Amino acid sequence: MRRLGAEVDVEPMTLYHYFANKDALLDGLVEHAFARADFSLAGGRPWQEGLRDYAHVLRTTLLAHPGLVPLVVSRPAVTDQSLRIMEHGLAELHAAGFPLRTAMDLVYSLNEFVLGHLVAASSPHASPEKEDHLAGVDPGEYPLISEATAAPRPGGTRFDVALDALDALFRGFDGLR
Repeated sequence: MRRLGAEVDVEPMTLYHYFANKDALLDGLVEHAFARADFSLAGGRPWQEGLRDYAHVLRTTLLAHPGLVPLVVSRPAVTDQSLRIMEHGLAELHAAGFPLRTAMDLVYSLNEFVLGHLVAASSPHASPEKEDHLAGVDPGEYPLISEATAAPRPGGTRFDVALDALDALFRGFDGLR
């Protein structure tokens, strides 16, 4: 709290006016990330579009604040605001016909998908869009890997390609409702 106070040019005790302790401050940062990515089916959009937009906004928010990724991964989002966001998302998916347990599993799985991509992309040995670590693979022994890494990626980023695949799966999930 002393370092944060110095960084924002206030006395550390001033921070306690806004946050009860360090844990409350960290929870507030996690809440901030999820508040920007609130799930909505406003305008009668299909639930798949709502989930897709949610994933993009959450990813964009966390890419803009990469220091939040370890916090979001390590801290459950259990502040009142975070719980309201989850409640809203569950209400939207439930209204779209999903049982509540399935709706919760979809939201958690999508969060884990986004976070997994962000954690993998932040590895010092990984490039978010290239497989540089495979550059030295012998094409004679691994022809498919060599061909795949040399080919252009159709359809945007690796995240978008994977989200497209999830979207196709989501469309098949109508049977879960």
